[in-house]
Amino acid sequence: MKPLEALLRNAALSQKKVVLSEGADPRIIQATIEARSRGIARIVLIGDEQAIHSQFSIHNAELDDGIEIHDPSKSPLLDELASLFYDLRQHKGVTLEQALRTAAKPHYFAALMVKNGLADGCVGGAVETTAEIVRAAIQTIGTKPETKLVSSFFLMLFCALHHSKKGAFIFADSGLVIDPDAAEMAQIALSSAKSYTLLTGDMPRVAMLSFSTKGSAKHVSVSKVVTATELVQEADPSLLVDGELQFDAAFVPDVAASKAKDSPLRGNANIFVFPSLESGNIAYKVAQRVGGALAIGPILQGLAKPANDLSRGCSAEDVLHMIAVTTAQAEDNKS
Repeated sequence: MKPLEALLRNAALSQKKVVLSEGADPRIIQATIEARSRGIARIVLIGDEQAIHSQFSIHNAELDDGIEIHDPSKSPLLDELASLFYDLRQHKGVTLEQALRTAAKPHYFAALMVKNGLADGCVGGAVETTAEIVRAAIQTIGTKPETKLVSSFFLMLFCALHHSKKGAFIFADSGLVIDPDAAEMAQIALSSAKSYTLLTGDMPRVAMLSFSTKGSAKHVSVSKVVTATELVQEADPSLLVDGELQFDAAFVPDVAASKAKDSPLRGNANIFVFPSLESGNIAYKVAQRVGGALAIGPILQGLAKPANDLSRGCSAEDVLHMIAVTTAQAEDNKS
């Protein structure tokens, strides 16, 4: 799994500080132990200090200098972070008392640490819902100046012996934006292209997906993809992008030669932008569960600083991979 190995290796070089907002969860502890043993990142665990220490004892592991623990209810940082949240949200009617209660929530505490420059990125969602993790990130960290849309993607790694085409691919949006319009779909494509280069170092090749290839069907949903493709081309003429394409015409060179012979992608897309969350979410799960691909995500993009979501069914290995992704995003944010 060369793309994953490179991601983990680069994370070890950057030594970013990543906050894990569900610090007492056994999967989070296991990932922390592995991250520190491999030198992947410095870790901040948010949660009850006694419970976290108990988990380390269960795993016969010790905390080292690269691990911090913050219990929000007892942390000396709470007043400072509550004041920051009040400054950010008072225009929405948030009072100081409400800000204090909100800042004490682990996922808000973690995001506020990132906003305040006390950490480089945060990860949560092993317990909290995606909606809560994303809401905390948007309300505290905010979006990048060049985009107002926060979207997500899965980094799909096809590295098994049975995979006829190996490598790293992006499926977007497979976790957040439910029904993007043409402009939002275009923004997802542009953000995903930047994310792909950041995480793999390779040139992005973007396919805008539909159930139609180059006019083979007529429908309003097909027209949306055509418009989105045009918007991407206008925004970045140097980006290799094509649409509307069916998945096989974007992924299989022989099919592309038949269905889309003039496509610049020639069946070698590495980024697949889906017309809806429904289609993208189904596709990544089929690729993962039936196709045997390793799925890392949902990875958030469009935020001013890194904050990422975990599936509540995640494993310790999933958490480790997300820590590595977050450090890569933090390194890019620093640049």
